[in-house]
Amino acid sequence: MKIVFSDKKTGKTAQSEIPKDSEAAYLGKKIGEVVDGTAAGLPGFKLKVTGLSDNAGSPSRREIEGTRKARPLLSYGVGMKVREKGHRSRRLVRGNTISTDTAQINTVIEEYGAMGTEELFKPKAKAEAA
Repeated sequence: MKIVFSDKKTGKTAQSEIPKDSEAAYLGKKIGEVVDGTAAGLPGFKLKVTGLSDNAGSPSRREIEGTRKARPLLSYGVGMKVREKGHRSRRLVRGNTISTDTAQINTVIEEYGAMGTEELFKPKAKAEAA
């Protein structure tokens, strides 16, 4: 499971992998809840869950309760691209709760820990062509 965290102040985003033994700390949490970042390698940070995606790439919607998949009639928002005014269609989306099928958790940093933001958002070293 991956966790993507973004900084509201700078607009930067980074991601990290959650170890299998630490995933249990996030199971059952819902979109909008504030979670502890320690399990994701961010000690002292508080992260607000803003969105989810499952293993098949389906996004999660706040209105769908639980971990189930659903095909609601959508006209706007997550999982829907509006083509023209008044257009509605059924789209496959997931519920608002983190489960074992969740592949990615999108979060925003609410409280900062002891680690500086420079360490979190290090630019990746470019591979030099030989």
